[in-house]
Amino acid sequence: MKTFALALGAGGARGLAHIAIVEALDEMGVKPVAIAGSSIGAVIGAGYAAGVTGRAMRRHLIPLAHNRAEVMRRVMGARAVAWSELLSAGFGNPLVVDASRFYDAFLGELLPDDFADLKIPFTAVTTDLHAREALAFSEGPLKPAVAASMAVPGLVQPLDVGGRVLIDGGVTDPLPFGCLRGKADVIVAVDVSGGATERGGVPDPWDSLFSAISVMGHTIVSHKLKEGAPDLVLRPNIGIFRMLDFLQASAILRAAEPIRAEAKERLGGLLSV
Repeated sequence: MKTFALALGAGGARGLAHIAIVEALDEMGVKPVAIAGSSIGAVIGAGYAAGVTGRAMRRHLIPLAHNRAEVMRRVMGARAVAWSELLSAGFGNPLVVDASRFYDAFLGELLPDDFADLKIPFTAVTTDLHAREALAFSEGPLKPAVAASMAVPGLVQPLDVGGRVLIDGGVTDPLPFGCLRGKADVIVAVDVSGGATERGGVPDPWDSLFSAISVMGHTIVSHKLKEGAPDLVLRPNIGIFRMLDFLQASAILRAAEPIRAEAKERLGGLLSV
């Protein structure tokens, strides 16, 4: 059977649909020889590379997503600036969270300390803010790489890693299949950028910001695919959800359910050729 590598894309809460893909692969009894992830794709990808099954991801996520109070407690505890420091820090967004604290609050107990401890080779894609280019990590401490990859502008504070200021990998490479070329016979990419939605009306400022990020990500992905697409692109039907709809995890996974059968059929055909 042929080998395959897996790229998991950026998309905020829509990226929870990646769990359905992991479940499909578990049901097939196959594993990628390499994984790359950007933003939420880096979170799910790191967990998958660490050996967490799709079912375990779902069991961890759903109870938490249904507990709004606990989610808010963790988010508020991860704020970059405490309320007591707000005046001296200046009137920025008081809800911006610290990437490392956010990682500890939601992922620290699930993931190992180092890339070397992962069961599958994994690449986390970030963006170097000042160099204005994508920066990929595949070795060293896992926490700063994944934390930086999910540092969404306006929501998560940029992270200083080795003197480089890093932000969300989705800003430059929202579907990181390029770094997997040559690592497997088949390259599979899961695009959760969403595409067009049916939501109407004028959005509020937050929705405008994150909708703009989604538009930019979708545009980048479209251009990348025209330049040279991977062997298989899977697109869960989750475009109606917004980037911050994490509390709708159950609905997102229900909407993504059809992609499981599609993934098994299409990938199975490619691997058996």
